[in-house]
Amino acid sequence: MHFDLPVGVDTARRYVTQPGKVAKHAFYPLIRFNIVTYKIKKDEFGLVGERKIKTREISYAAHLDSHVYAYYASLISDAYEKKLKEFGLGSSVLAFRSLGESNIDFAKRAFDEIRRRGSCIAIALDVKGFFDTLDHAILKRQWAAVLDSNSLPPDHFSVYKALTSFAWVDRSSLYGKLGISENNPKASGLRVCNAETFRDVVRGSGLINTGGPKGIPQGTPISAIASNVYMLEFDKEISALMARLGGYYLRYCDDILIILDKDDDRKTENAIYDLIKNNYKLEINSDKTERSVFRKRANGQFSNRPLQYLGFTYDGQRVLIRSAALAKFSNRMKRGVRLAKLTAKSRNKSRSALGLGERGIFKRKLYTRYSMVGGRNFVTYGYRAAKTFSSESIRRQLRPLWNRLQREIEK
Repeated sequence: MHFDLPVGVDTARRYVTQPGKVAKHAFYPLIRFNIVTYKIKKDEFGLVGERKIKTREISYAAHLDSHVYAYYASLISDAYEKKLKEFGLGSSVLAFRSLGESNIDFAKRAFDEIRRRGSCIAIALDVKGFFDTLDHAILKRQWAAVLDSNSLPPDHFSVYKALTSFAWVDRSSLYGKLGISENNPKASGLRVCNAETFRDVVRGSGLINTGGPKGIPQGTPISAIASNVYMLEFDKEISALMARLGGYYLRYCDDILIILDKDDDRKTENAIYDLIKNNYKLEINSDKTERSVFRKRANGQFSNRPLQYLGFTYDGQRVLIRSAALAKFSNRMKRGVRLAKLTAKSRNKSRSALGLGERGIFKRKLYTRYSMVGGRNFVTYGYRAAKTFSSESIRRQLRPLWNRLQREIEK
């Protein structure tokens, strides 16, 4: 549900392919909600230490606005892919592209490179508050450059302006004001409200907020490609630097990985810090920087600490799924089983009132979501990774999950 009604594909196509209409298009405010996750840090003895809360703001656009964003994302993506080919960056930029590969393949590419080099240093860097800190002027310049233009055409400028000078409404506040159930919003109809209510209540009550002087919202169909376009010149510069040093460079959104043979890694790392800060007005989160030194010996490759990359770890000997990912899945599985039990309890209460016998919990959905029975879930993803990496260690990590699921069901 949004401020407008759903739009058919044919109607949307006729609209978005007219630059004159897009140039004058009035975008509705985004509707925003928060995804909250918890991270638990363990000390060197494996004991639970600090518990951190991470909040990610997700914004979604109105129906017709989404079609506009999606169409222009497609136009920009085509132009961007040509630039990547021209600059030889196709194998370095991984995220938000149709490559027919997954994080498993990207991690394997990195680990294979480390294995091939034998002795090397892998440095993983993280851009702090990536989407929230993108500079609007730089994005505008890069957007035009991808289109081989000195300035943005009126239709592209309209989309750029909506993305950078965006307005948004908090979903909980909006639903509360309009009496819409957060648990079952569609019961209120296909639309949050009509134009009159939007003007008098939503706008009139001060529910509309505006974005800041920098950053773009996460969640629109164009946000991902816009972030890649923003980093294009940075990718060129770091790729050229790695070529001079004989290094290796990968970037997955705000995760940067460089692999070097030489011991001047501190100098190179500092150069990246300075470059991204001075030229692109972004900041590397030094607390998340990880440096793994790999050494080749007669009995194999070893590291001073495992490299964590895209949900996997590599220590020179084994590839594993990150323990945090396994713990997160186990907690999600337990919550899913508890919810199934509560649903069964409620259903059996109704059956008892009708004089019918009790039924157990529905196991099929649980098995589909939390076991190998499912076509696409964490477990099947893990076994696919085990096959790709030829990793018996990953298989050993996954085997206990079935028994854990059975124990939760039987409790």
